[in-house]
Amino acid sequence: MNLSWKGFAFAMFFTLCAGQVFAAKNFTISGNVSEKANGESMIGVTVYVDELKKGVSTNFYGFYSMTLPQGNYTILYSFIGFKEVVRTVELSQNTKINVELEEAVYVGPTVEIVGDQNDNTESTKIGTVKLDIENIKTLPAFLGEVDLLKTIQLLPGIQSASEGNSGFYVRGGGPDQNLILVDNAVVYNASHLFGSFSVFNADAVKNVEVIKGGMPAKYGGRVSSVLDISLKEGNLKEHQLEGGIGLISSRFTAQGPIKKDTSSYIISARRTYIDLLVRPFVSEESNFSGSGYFFYDLNMKLNHRFSPKDKVFASGYFGRDVFGFRSQTAGFETEIPWGNAIASVRWNHLFSDKLLMSTMASFTDYQFSFKASQEEFSFALNSGIRDYTGKVQFTSYPNLAHEITGGVDYTFHRFSPGTLSASSGDTEFDFGSEEINLSHELAFYLQDEFDLSESIKINAGLRYVYFAQVGPFTRYIPAENIGLVMSSPASEVQYDRGELVHDFNAFEPRFNFRWKINERSSVKGGYTHNFQFVHLASLSPTSLPTDVWIPATDKAQPQFGRQASLGYFRNWLDGLLESSVEVYYKDLENLVEYIPGTQPEDNVGNNVDNNLTFGDGESYGVELFLKKTRGDLNGWIGYTLSRTTRTFLGIDEGRTFPAKFDRTHDLSVVLSYKLSNRWTFGTSFVYGTGNAITLPQSIYFVENNVLFDYGDRNSFRMAPFHRWDVSATLTPRKNELRKQKKSGKRVIESNWNFSIYNLYSRQNPYFIYFNPEGNFSEGTASLKAYQVSLFPILPSVTWNFKF
Repeated sequence: MNLSWKGFAFAMFFTLCAGQVFAAKNFTISGNVSEKANGESMIGVTVYVDELKKGVSTNFYGFYSMTLPQGNYTILYSFIGFKEVVRTVELSQNTKINVELEEAVYVGPTVEIVGDQNDNTESTKIGTVKLDIENIKTLPAFLGEVDLLKTIQLLPGIQSASEGNSGFYVRGGGPDQNLILVDNAVVYNASHLFGSFSVFNADAVKNVEVIKGGMPAKYGGRVSSVLDISLKEGNLKEHQLEGGIGLISSRFTAQGPIKKDTSSYIISARRTYIDLLVRPFVSEESNFSGSGYFFYDLNMKLNHRFSPKDKVFASGYFGRDVFGFRSQTAGFETEIPWGNAIASVRWNHLFSDKLLMSTMASFTDYQFSFKASQEEFSFALNSGIRDYTGKVQFTSYPNLAHEITGGVDYTFHRFSPGTLSASSGDTEFDFGSEEINLSHELAFYLQDEFDLSESIKINAGLRYVYFAQVGPFTRYIPAENIGLVMSSPASEVQYDRGELVHDFNAFEPRFNFRWKINERSSVKGGYTHNFQFVHLASLSPTSLPTDVWIPATDKAQPQFGRQASLGYFRNWLDGLLESSVEVYYKDLENLVEYIPGTQPEDNVGNNVDNNLTFGDGESYGVELFLKKTRGDLNGWIGYTLSRTTRTFLGIDEGRTFPAKFDRTHDLSVVLSYKLSNRWTFGTSFVYGTGNAITLPQSIYFVENNVLFDYGDRNSFRMAPFHRWDVSATLTPRKNELRKQKKSGKRVIESNWNFSIYNLYSRQNPYFIYFNPEGNFSEGTASLKAYQVSLFPILPSVTWNFKF
């Protein structure tokens, strides 16, 4: 690795601090913006200098910094749903202004609610959407459970894997190509209930940002998208309890100050109780006695302000799914537990009003097990991935024209693609040693968002990545590679602990621009290079816990993606409506698929990449988006016209075929309407072209066996997918709450949420299976297709409370 550490460090330090050296007669206004009710830092608040007609936004920690010439200024602090705050300042020295924003309440005609009306057209962000958690909670919920992943699937360019599945595809990329972060820690499997729910408890979430294109240089490791989720920090003002009780699950959140205005905590827990509800109705003599399913998860976060310049955060997540099936008749039992464990610690330090450092360490562990037994025979399959990560990031604000970010990321990966154990009575079967893959991933990045002129703003960055797979490792060499006709490995090469197996290094340029046409409209564009050094090998068309993660190797080269996007953005009616039209093109290389016919046991005593075939992908499309940002009626309409293809040498003789999730048309309509202080209604409608699948064209009967002759890969389309969901939220009378507050009583705020999923009970296809019918010997045999659908109309009710 030819890299001068001293030279790189000197260049980064000089770049970050250069603006501070030459800033004569300039002074800095900086500070933090928080919510008055709970002390939570606020992300994305607009801090606007009225005299200069320019401004900045608060970062992920609620911090802002502006360096201005000496003079008198009017500073406006605004955010949608909060009262605007105005400060006047005579700037003759560096000034600290901390601001608390108060949530706007409709108490009279004088209250004005303003927000970040210009971010749609002002920023360089393209293909980026921020979601408001409170608005999400008013939308229809699947079985009463608010789901962030299902909400982002309603955005243009993002498609669901299938009915009831929380896996998602972004602009033609696969589910493994999405970087999912929770407080900067990576999540590898974000699903509960085999994909029906996500692992994110909305009560604990503070901010959600989706980046579909134009990924900044500070993000890396994935080629498709970023889902960046920040957890709440905890109420710094007072203790608070909230939660919800639904038909299949309940959740509970406690938060409050450890030391008022200095440190706080938040604990959020959730559990389903399908197993507890069903158990009394299943007798011990029943064939399915002992079967069941449940999931639970726990979020925790602590934060402490040691000084005005130092703040420490510690957060964690633990969640498990436990599925068990028992057949008394067959004597068969199976257990499938899987889940995530995540922990992270972050230290923010302010070197000066212009230079912020964020240092983080995190741990991520995802594990999956499949255990089964019948009579005296039993076996177990285990897989997982574990990451140890450290990050240091510097952000400099030399002046209003520049925001410079640089840093270093390091991750140690431990992959366990699959371990099989089996026994029969007292006999243990030997399947060889456990395959463990170890690797190091190191990245340096530097980016600058700056104003080239009054109308042109640029975000340019460069990321350098070094990836190394190390021993101990056994490379199994298949027999066919040495000229023999055998499927099992014929020889092997051993690598000692720490010995280099294979390494890669790459540069990833990132570039976004914004050309401001006028105060209401702009053109944005972006071009990115992304490398991904992990693969998800899947035998299933959906993202199930049985999928295995493997590193880039000498056989499985790192995935590589290029994406170019261009869009026109316009605001209407003083920012009341935001609209955009974006076109994109994405080119993907070194994708992986299992060789047709591969079974899970083929990975045992073998390298997973020996069973893979490799190929490329292409995706392009146009996205239309119209959003209403404020008022009693809110929501958006999104439409995507796109095409996604794949080409693999080992599939269909290298012919290009539509990807399973290729969706020509994708439409979503999402609306929330506040009828009164008591009633809020929500609705969503989705329509999409059916998934592409592979179907048999004919059947053969050979020696009492039924054989299928399949057509070209994904040459058949399932029926179009469409669904309409509705919800209504009922809250108690506001005047009753005011009376309780005036009397000094402890107020319990609550609401009832009524939802109907799939209002007209559309039988959307989940999968199609075939059954031969008739008599083969008489020549009357035929193949009949049967469609399986998951969810008919499903009503639900949830009681939510807060006090």
